[in-house]
Amino acid sequence: MPEPYVRSARFADLKSFAAALGDREFFEDRFERQRKGLGELFLAWLGLQPAGAVYLWLEEAEERPIRWHLPRVPLITHLEVRRDLRNLGVGQALVGAVEHLLVERGHERVALAVRTDNHDAARLYRRLGYRDWGHGVVVCYARAISPDGSVVTEAEPCFVRVKDLVPVTPAPRTEARPIGASYPS
Repeated sequence: MPEPYVRSARFADLKSFAAALGDREFFEDRFERQRKGLGELFLAWLGLQPAGAVYLWLEEAEERPIRWHLPRVPLITHLEVRRDLRNLGVGQALVGAVEHLLVERGHERVALAVRTDNHDAARLYRRLGYRDWGHGVVVCYARAISPDGSVVTEAEPCFVRVKDLVPVTPAPRTEARPIGASYPS
């Protein structure tokens, strides 16, 4: 199986990803937000197959507790991997691409919310170094399409996870001898 390939969305990608993952309106909305500089839509392929997507939310959080405790912290939202392509590194590659972009742009922290019943995603985030934010469960709101095609908003209890992105820089060396050199006492 090939390695996942991840990049920012282009308009030409939207139709194939909407067909593979559903929710055409979501992809159109997030691409429009990307065009306005409000976030970044990342897409992943395995070979030639659309495999997954994630959106980097660069606006203030919609949820008041997140806005209050994590002002101006970018949010990873709507990570989705095709069911038949899960556990192949797609989710990890998507999160890695988001983190890489944030470090390049000088961000020191990233956050995300994961539904309290989404144990698989929570396990992935733990493995990638995300930790509990320490302020309890937050009610997030997700947009869903009902069977009649209307858009409904659903409340979802979520755990919030954070990760510090600042690379750890070792302290400068103060001694003059080369690495690995030893001197008699």
